[in-house]
Amino acid sequence: MFLDRVKISIKAGNGGKGSSSFLRTKLTANGGPDGGDGGRGGHIVFKATNDMNTLYSFRFKKKFVAENGEDGHQKNKTGRMGKDEVILVPTGTVLINPKTDKIVADLNQHGAEFIALRGGNGGHGNAYYKSSVKQAPTFSQMGEVVEQKEIILELKTIADVGLVGFPNVGKSTLLSVISNANPKIANYPFTTIYPNLGVCEVLGETFVVADIPGLIEGASQGLGLGHYFLKHVERVRLIVHLVDISESEGRKAEEDYEIINKELASYSADLPKTKQIVVFSKCDLIEEEELQAKVKSFVKKHKIKDYLCISSYTRDGVEDLKKKVLGLLKDIPKKPPLDVEEFDFDKKDYSTIEIKRNDDGSFVVSGGRIDNLTRGVVISDQLSFAYFQNRLKEMGVIDMLKDRGLKVGDTVIIKDISFEYLE
Repeated sequence: MFLDRVKISIKAGNGGKGSSSFLRTKLTANGGPDGGDGGRGGHIVFKATNDMNTLYSFRFKKKFVAENGEDGHQKNKTGRMGKDEVILVPTGTVLINPKTDKIVADLNQHGAEFIALRGGNGGHGNAYYKSSVKQAPTFSQMGEVVEQKEIILELKTIADVGLVGFPNVGKSTLLSVISNANPKIANYPFTTIYPNLGVCEVLGETFVVADIPGLIEGASQGLGLGHYFLKHVERVRLIVHLVDISESEGRKAEEDYEIINKELASYSADLPKTKQIVVFSKCDLIEEEELQAKVKSFVKKHKIKDYLCISSYTRDGVEDLKKKVLGLLKDIPKKPPLDVEEFDFDKKDYSTIEIKRNDDGSFVVSGGRIDNLTRGVVISDQLSFAYFQNRLKEMGVIDMLKDRGLKVGDTVIIKDISFEYLE
């Protein structure tokens, strides 16, 4: 089963807790602090691979968690880093921020990697806090906790050539005769419900062809799953536009051609800039004289330069088409990666300090700098609490509170802890 869009949950590993320990040896019964730092948590990493062509595996597993960092040890030993969670995705997958619907990463090459969430930093051990004033700190710092996030994975097929056209114009049949693909072929609309890929070999060279599912009028507005189909055309370098010149399905060839081009332009302003070759299919179903007259009129009216007539059934014109496509591709550069939003799912700003005053007169202190500080506070530990108070003064928090009207006896709330201010 083909699946090309899915939302999953990701969580990087938390940082390990710093150790609170003291040196103990045969010769030293009461040594100084020697607690090591906690290890960093594992990252969430997405990696593109050519061994996958669908996001179907994410239908069953939608939550990915990296390993937590190990707690610190005695003798100043840092805890082991958590193992990264490497998530394999098909080449051509883009990662989307669900809050903005903007692309944050484009994994358009085999082996490309993107760190979506970084593991939490490990907490400092008590050895870190030793100073001339604090000779024997008994407290350590908790590891950084990382929040769970959601991210959207969307697959945009990577191919050199995209076959477009109305249902039943012969795209799947053509793909089967020019490549190694074996698509399902039948005579009814929407036989193809997902892009089929095939590798075409000609003159000792190869290129990848994608059979884009049949489009209909209104596809650019999502009609007939149009959005899900059109996105697979975005990356191709050359569009092979199949037109049923025999009109055997009861539709008008010129109307079909105009509708498809209109839908491509409506979906993306860049698609009309993509090189296009028109292929008149099912030429075996029409008399030669009538065929030549219709093709001549068609290309003149629409000012078409690159075109060919073929029959996938009799194979007439198929080899010429393969050579023509190869020649055109040699002059068309590969498309650049998609524009990505400058966004970091786990961006942490440890420089901020925010103060808000509640209606009851209490003060709430928050911000990245405060969050980082409170990870090392143990309220029940006298030395830890004293360190916390001193750091608030050194960081200028007390002065900032006084500027906002702080008086003796007022309540100050930091995280989930309330204090009464005393001088």
